[in-house]
Amino acid sequence: MMFKDIMADYQKTVEDYLKTLFTDDVPQKQLFDAMRYSLLAGGKRIRPILTLEFCRVCGGDMEKALPFAAAIEMVHTYSLIHDDLPCMDNDDYRRGRLTNHKVFGEANAVLAGDALLTAAFGSLAKAELPADRICKAVALLSKRAGECGMVGGQVLDLAGEQLVLTEEEIFNVHRLKTGALISAACQLGVIAAGGTQEQLDAADRYAEALGLAFQTRDDMLDVLGDSGKMGKATGMDENKNTFVRLYGVGACSRLIEKETQKAIEALGAFEDSDFLKELSMKLAIREC
Repeated sequence: MMFKDIMADYQKTVEDYLKTLFTDDVPQKQLFDAMRYSLLAGGKRIRPILTLEFCRVCGGDMEKALPFAAAIEMVHTYSLIHDDLPCMDNDDYRRGRLTNHKVFGEANAVLAGDALLTAAFGSLAKAELPADRICKAVALLSKRAGECGMVGGQVLDLAGEQLVLTEEEIFNVHRLKTGALISAACQLGVIAAGGTQEQLDAADRYAEALGLAFQTRDDMLDVLGDSGKMGKATGMDENKNTFVRLYGVGACSRLIEKETQKAIEALGAFEDSDFLKELSMKLAIREC
């Protein structure tokens, strides 16, 4: 199959599974509506696809990994809802439509994010996998999503807005804010499959390089991108600490090439990794 066909199949699998969630007719239905509004807003679904593909290349059952894949997308979605709030980035649009707080109000948006984060761990727990793998997954996601991972990176990002950060400090923000959750996505797939420590380490190396390339490309698109294609405003990071601001666009392109190659080299620990290699290259030149 062609890369685009495999990607489309993965996206449909993820979408179909996510559509089955939070459908109960309950008194707090407005909360469920707010959760589904952002969870089903589209997007590339890169993180859950990474979970499913790493499960596959480690010889696992992708069907049984779907609750892990959904969990990573729930955490990612909650982070976007909170990022868009007036107290954070104060964005009006996400993925081409109004942000959650613009539709449901700030309080409900906060609660929708809280509920998605909590539900993510429930999703891990209900996977039909051995208990030791579920325990590993819970420990991994809580570390990568929490104070030593994504949330910690968000704090560093906010704290650095009034400062001029060094190269090392900007790298640390990216590694935590973006890379930690991508690492969790990759490693959750390995865990779901019962993969080896060598495979877990290789998935982490792949994710660290991919995450840096991904965030650097994101920073470039904030300067060069088309807001229509991206579904959100551009130019929002003009005064933020980014590699574009530090190095300029040309150097960022070279950094992306270097990190993408490092990601591909890390895939030597896996057989049949062609899809992951091509995904890395596609993300390096994406326009949205």
